[in-house]
Amino acid sequence: MIQVLKKPVSFDEFLEWYPENSEVRYELHQGVIIEMPKPRGKHSDVAGFLTLEAGALIRQLKLPYSIPKECTVRADEGESAYEPDGIVLDRQEIANEPNWERASAVENGKTIKLIIEVVSTNWRDDYYKKFAAYEALGIPEYWIVDCAALGARRFLGDPKQPTFWVCELVEDEYQMNLFRGNDRIISPTFPDLQLTAAQVFQA
Repeated sequence: MIQVLKKPVSFDEFLEWYPENSEVRYELHQGVIIEMPKPRGKHSDVAGFLTLEAGALIRQLKLPYSIPKECTVRADEGESAYEPDGIVLDRQEIANEPNWERASAVENGKTIKLIIEVVSTNWRDDYYKKFAAYEALGIPEYWIVDCAALGARRFLGDPKQPTFWVCELVEDEYQMNLFRGNDRIISPTFPDLQLTAAQVFQA
C-alpha cells in the first residue's frame, strides 16, 4: 500500500478528492488516503466468480438486491472508507444513501446485505480492520475468502489451509463460520447457494 496524502481527510473530502475515471483504487484508512493495489490474477478471478454466483441467485430468485461494479463503504464514523471486492446492496435502502448517486458510496449498514473481501498480502486489513468496521456498521454478512492461506495461524491452523469464512452478525457480533475443501458454504443471505469452498478456490 502506498500512502497518498498525510493530512487527516474526512469521508466527504475523500469523496470530493477521488479522481474521476481513476485507473487506481484508493481507500481512506483512519483519515489517510491510501493507494490500493488493483486485484489481479486469482484474486480478481475469485471476486468475479463470487459476484457472478450471487448475481445468478438474485436474478433467479427475483431478490430486491443489486451488485454494483464499484462501491465505497464509509466506516469508523467517517475516518475510513473501503472499496470491497464484492458487495450486495438492498435496492430499497439505496434511496436513503446521500452519496450514492454522486459517488457510489454507502454509509448505512442496513443498505448492505453482504460484503466480500478476497484476502491478499495486506491480510490484516480483512481479518482485523475491516472485520471490526463491518461489524460496527451492522452489516449482516461478511465473507473473508483466503484462497492462498495468507492469514495468521490463529485463523487458518498449522499448517495453514485455504479457508472461506462466513461471518454472520448475531446480536451485534460476528460469528465466524469456517469452510474448507468440499464443505458446502452456508450463507444466511443466500441459503440456496450451492457452492463448496473448493469450487471457489478453483475459480
